[in-house]
Amino acid sequence: MEKSIIAAKEPAVLTLDSGTYYWCRCGRSKSQPFCDGSHKGTGITPVEFSITEKQEVALCQCKQTGTQPYCDGTHETL
Repeated sequence: MEKSIIAAKEPAVLTLDSGTYYWCRCGRSKSQPFCDGSHKGTGITPVEFSITEKQEVALCQCKQTGTQPYCDGTHETL
């Protein structure tokens, strides 16, 4: 399995509607922080997550968080 790439050293703070989303875990997606299929062949798969009501979220873009897909501040130590 290949290693994840750091897409950014800050979270993506977004307001999301209810629904199912796929967070990019490989860091290669051009649609950060969401998966666009760029992980194919890496052995890394996206993380599926659901939102039950419209809310603001901070999604990790450094790909090192311990609370995937949400930012836990790990980017501050990179």
